[in-house]
This record gives sequence, C-alpha cells and structure tokens, in this order.
Amino acid sequence: VQLQASGGGLVEPGGSLRLSCTASGLNLNYYAIGWFRQAPGKEREGVSCINSSDESTYYADSMKGRFTVSRDNAKNTVYLQMNSLKPEDTAVYYCATGFHCEETFVEWGQGTQVTVSS
Repeated sequence: VQLQASGGGLVEPGGSLRLSCTASGLNLNYYAIGWFRQAPGKEREGVSCINSSDESTYYADSMKGRFTVSRDNAKNTVYLQMNSLKPEDTAVYYCATGFHCEETFVEWGQGTQVTVSS
C-alpha cells in the first residue's frame, strides 16, 4: 500500500492550490481520509477529514470557509481545495486513512510541501 499526497507548490498569499491524495493497492472509497500538516518547528495538526459512509466533513477552525475536502470515488482520489492561502498555511501536508474521522488514522502517506510566500 502506498498513499501519496501531491499538488503542493509555491503560491502567493491569497492564492489557491488543490492537493490530491491517491493510493496504490488500496481502495480509498472505504476509508475516512484525513488531511494533516506540519510546519517547521511545530507539531502536526489536523486540517480536514472526510468520511466514507456519508461523506461528512470536518475542518479545523482556521480552515473553515477557505478549505474544502472532497472525494472522487471513480478516481480513487481525495482532494483538498485550499483557497485564500496565508503564509501561516506553509507546511508539509499529509493524507492518512482511517475508519472514521473521529478515530485513529492508521496509514500515512508521503507529504507534499505547500509554501505560501510573496
């Protein structure tokens, strides 16, 4: 099983990026997918999550209204659309699988760097 976050890059403040979470050897349709991030010198924090059963979504307070998580089951992909990006959003972003957004995440993928800077 290989879980991979991609789509990161350098963007100016106020810009947008769309991250993708894909997997080989794993059907993401059956799992809750969480997005996390870790900035240098800081602890990892939860960003967002989407359940599999009802596609209910969760967001950290600082991301509400700016980030949107969604899934495309046909493509076995989960997206994190990030708008109105701020310098404090700079971090490595990871996706992870679990059975429910309120439970422990078990499989972690490689991250993608997001840098918000002018």
